[in-house]
Amino acid sequence: MALGVAGEGSITTVEASSRNYTVPLMLMVSLYFGIGFITALNDILVPHFKDLFHLTNVTALLVQFCFFGAYFVMSLPSGWIVGRIGYKSGIVVALSVMGLGLLLFLPASVIIFYPLFLFALFVVGSGLALLQVAINPYVGALGPPETAASRLNLAGFFNSIATTSAPRVGAAFIFIAAGASTAQLAHSVRKPYLILAICAFAMAVITAFVQLPDVIERGGSKSGTDGSAWSFSHLRLGALAIFFYVGAEVAIGSIMITYLGQPSMGGLSHEVAARYVSYYWGLSLIGRFVGYFAMQRIRAQRALAVVSLIAAVLITLTVAAHGHIAMWAVVFCGLCNSVMWPCIFPLAVKGMGRFTSQGSGILITMVVGGAVIPEIQGFLADTLGYQHSFAIVLLCYAYIFFFAIRGHRNLNSADALSSQSAALIQ
Repeated sequence: MALGVAGEGSITTVEASSRNYTVPLMLMVSLYFGIGFITALNDILVPHFKDLFHLTNVTALLVQFCFFGAYFVMSLPSGWIVGRIGYKSGIVVALSVMGLGLLLFLPASVIIFYPLFLFALFVVGSGLALLQVAINPYVGALGPPETAASRLNLAGFFNSIATTSAPRVGAAFIFIAAGASTAQLAHSVRKPYLILAICAFAMAVITAFVQLPDVIERGGSKSGTDGSAWSFSHLRLGALAIFFYVGAEVAIGSIMITYLGQPSMGGLSHEVAARYVSYYWGLSLIGRFVGYFAMQRIRAQRALAVVSLIAAVLITLTVAAHGHIAMWAVVFCGLCNSVMWPCIFPLAVKGMGRFTSQGSGILITMVVGGAVIPEIQGFLADTLGYQHSFAIVLLCYAYIFFFAIRGHRNLNSADALSSQSAALIQ
């Protein structure tokens, strides 16, 4: 998952700016690593629970629905919570909630009850939603404003390292020998999630004792009586682009292990298929690194059009071909996904002025696409087959291509210019 970025209207300042923020920055980067690691582990849980509980694709992908659905449910409450208790306390509470959710995997694995696993994932997702709201301002604020972009890039780099490593680490713990009993399959999730719970609580304690600067937001919210971010057509279209981007990215990673296990794809074991999930996220890491330099010379809308078109071609190959061609086509979609968020986000909030913060909040909420699109693909996989299920992913990339070539245009600013010109003539 790509990182959220603050918009131009949510400027932050910190008190005592002469301090050395090395330790707080290391803490924030570590938290971004944890966010990526826990999120990517879901790609291992989906096929594991499918085998453990003998689920259809639709019910197995409820893993992502509950996890990303929590972002949608908790995004606005998280902002209110942080506003009431502060950013530092918000981080401590978020990590504690995550730790409790991760601990719920222990009783769920004892009674072997799928709904309790799903509830645990919703609690973890709720904690992550609050955590992202609380830590986003810190990364940009822990140092001079002119180097904020480099700090955000550093955090994104470690987030991508986590999403690359998590599938292989998770597979080593969770996927056990064929012929294992139901109790053994359920037991295999305890150790990794117990370790993660301990880490979450430990980070909460560390955060409580680390001296963090006071973050003060300026250029904040305006009254809704004199307009709304929703009045910007390119923001509305950009919100859909974020929805489809996150949905496509999560859907591919979620279904890949089961998809590569099909006879037409070589019948790979879960352990071997998990390596390709790591390759998928690893290509995204490489793409972000290359994109950091390339985006300094290429306009965002042009880059987005190119990568979305290539992704659409790759998904078409996935649907039409078999074997290694289809396999590597879907894996290389990770490379295309890598620059979509940093292209869509600024295009969607461009020229919104005082409504930028509100628009940014709307875009963050639309990560709920990670809950919806995988469920649709799961339904298609159950009814039409795995290859044809990628048609929904193809539609996602087609829409992103539309946004890149046309939907990103700020028609509101054009209307404003037209009205100003008419007033001058009169």
